[in-house]
Amino acid sequence: MKLRRGHRRVLLALARGDVVKSHRFVSGRKIYRIHPLDGGKSRRVRRKVLEDLMDAGLIYSNKKFPAAAYLLTSRGREQLAGLGIKGVRAVGGVNFLDEHRR
Repeated sequence: MKLRRGHRRVLLALARGDVVKSHRFVSGRKIYRIHPLDGGKSRRVRRKVLEDLMDAGLIYSNKKFPAAAYLLTSRGREQLAGLGIKGVRAVGGVNFLDEHRR
């Protein structure tokens, strides 16, 4: 998968330990946000960016309601290592989420 700026932004946020969530509403509406670990202002993420990363097996959703969190998979960690990112602080399993897909 060729990573675009939005993809890298999400992966780097997860590597820093930030939380990426989809906030679901009873109406069916969803918004996607990056919540910084330091408590700073959250930022919106496009749904397509998260779908691309899930389809590539780089992240996985825990599918919780009303706010699902996205976790970095082992494949996602490998992608970050390929970008030269070390010291990943992401929450998530190692060698656990790899066989799961949406």
